[in-house]
Amino acid sequence: MNNKGKIYVVGIGPGNMEYMSLMALKAIEKSQVVIGYKTYINLIKDLLKDKEVIDSSMKKEIERCNLTIDEAEKGRIVSIVSSGDPGIYGMAGIILELINKRESEIDVEIVPGISAANAAAASLGSPLMHDFAVISLSNLLTDWEIIKKRIECAAAGDFIISLYNPKSKRRVNQIAESRDIILKYRKPFTPVGIVKNAKRTGEKVIITDLENMLNYEIDMFTIVIVGNSNTYIENGKMITPRGYNI
Repeated sequence: MNNKGKIYVVGIGPGNMEYMSLMALKAIEKSQVVIGYKTYINLIKDLLKDKEVIDSSMKKEIERCNLTIDEAEKGRIVSIVSSGDPGIYGMAGIILELINKRESEIDVEIVPGISAANAAAASLGSPLMHDFAVISLSNLLTDWEIIKKRIECAAAGDFIISLYNPKSKRRVNQIAESRDIILKYRKPFTPVGIVKNAKRTGEKVIITDLENMLNYEIDMFTIVIVGNSNTYIENGKMITPRGYNI
């Protein structure tokens, strides 16, 4: 086994290169091979002109991670890219689990990125100024009953709630069920931010409330942020007070 290889698990942020970290840019620059989901590779194609690029389709995450380790074990420097942050629903966990399973000694460095929740929050104002929960509504890998329990607990605890993967073409009811659970604990006029393509080309920002949120387009490119009991809207911004005496 050649242990001179290295793996960078790179968070590329929302997609526009101005929101990538300097370390992410350096990791990609150092890499001989860049591996990722086709959509994410396309977002950074201008950085990859002199790289060997390996892309693949959705639901090939384990395959991509195994391939990344294979290439690194040949002594190569490899970046595997995730949108947002690789440690938040990204590739970091899979890589580390596979490294351990394979008993590989390859060095792995996780390069953080701006997450979708951070990006959406910035576009909305300051909705995440207090304790918040991030919950994915995708039940592909997690049972829906467990997801509902997490929503219930977050709502009961007055957490600001950031919902990832809120609605797909096949999965259309979960966002409505989630809204109904939260309404058990929040007022109908509780502010809700809906951001599509956060900090990417084609960004769309809507500020509404729990009662009316389902009247707007929500899909897999959307982040939904539900305010807590103190969140309010002023001058077109969604604001959650931290508690300072202002």
